[in-house]
Amino acid sequence: MITQVLAQATVTDLDRARNWYDRLFERSPDANPMPGLLEYHLGESFGVQVWLEPDRAGHSSVVLTETDLDGAAARLREVGLTDSDAGPISSGRALMLTDPDGNRVVLVGA
Repeated sequence: MITQVLAQATVTDLDRARNWYDRLFERSPDANPMPGLLEYHLGESFGVQVWLEPDRAGHSSVVLTETDLDGAAARLREVGLTDSDAGPISSGRALMLTDPDGNRVVLVGA
């Protein structure tokens, strides 16, 4: 039985990525289980890993459901992670973000 899911974004520079993901999640990583790996635990059974792997960097996608998409967009504009608003998709709305390595982070909501 699967009990946890960790999405992963591969990056070329862990310090630069940490700065970006700290601003995205409004906090520091919850764990650094091994060199080159940061974990943000977003709930009891889910989270995001930021993994230093230069050869694969920039090819990840992470989709996160946000309860207050407009509030998140406003906050992310303030911290310089986007200059956009959420746009329509078939199942609601989405805010598309790109980390410094080109990984796609999508916030979705109603």
